Amino acid sequence: MAAAEGRLVAEGRASLAAFLLGASVAALPLLLSAPPALLAGPGLQGRAALALHVAGINALLLLLWRPPLYQIALRACFLGFVFGCGLLLSFGQSSWKHFGWYMCSLSLFHYSEYLVTAINNPRSLSLDSFLLNHSFEYNLAALSSWIEFTVEKIIYPEMKQITWLSAVGLLMVIFGDCLRKAAMLTAGSNFNHIVQNEKSDTHTLVTSGVYGWFRHPSYVGWFYWSIGTQVLLCNPVCVVGYTLASWRFFRERIEEEEFTLIHFFGEEYLEYKKKVPSGLPFIKGVKVEL
Repeated sequence: MAAAEGRLVAEGRASLAAFLLGASVAALPLLLSAPPALLAGPGLQGRAALALHVAGINALLLLLWRPPLYQIALRACFLGFVFGCGLLLSFGQSSWKHFGWYMCSLSLFHYSEYLVTAINNPRSLSLDSFLLNHSFEYNLAALSSWIEFTVEKIIYPEMKQITWLSAVGLLMVIFGDCLRKAAMLTAGSNFNHIVQNEKSDTHTLVTSGVYGWFRHPSYVGWFYWSIGTQVLLCNPVCVVGYTLASWRFFRERIEEEEFTLIHFFGEEYLEYKKKVPSGLPFIKGVKVEL
């Protein structure tokens, strides 16, 4: 057991180190005494600097870690690199500034899912904990948002420069992600990315902290985070699409999970369900016939 726990701790440490290595791309302007716009822009010098940085970091990853830690480090480094590039766009004078905010939000969300799992429930830790392969629908939704942003930016660029609206979206993103991570930390080892069908000996019903506000705070956080990303990008089509798709997904997910929780905890969960709302609009959870 001690060896397993040490290995899992090493996975978390490797991911953090690799994420920071990837994010170090944001420091290139300081090292080269160049403005962020030079690296974020289309110029040859900026592209060459980024290419050399990527090649150097990948070589370092190969030297520092062997499989399976290398696979973890590679994903964490990629997310760190996206975060760093997002910072370059955010602080540059590019018209893609708000997309830089989005890149930072998206990469930090996925990396923190892995890191918090490593802290909270290392026994369930895997490459899937990054949620990079969440589902085909999730990837399609992300791709759709990128396409909408790009097309609308070409056709009507002013639409993508509504800073106050993007700021509202950023606040939604921060609130949603913080709420989700607070839920994960509060639940501790009870939290799992996969709905559990069998109750373990350590499985307890968590009703304190943010679980005293909502029955499903991690889903509430994810719901508003996902919509917030599209408000941030000023994507009107995807705001509607994400809202409807997320609402339907979480309605079905909550019903599935609550069947399991009632099976696990019986009357204790039913009493909790009466007192605390689900947290999502117009979603009451599974109906129980008395």
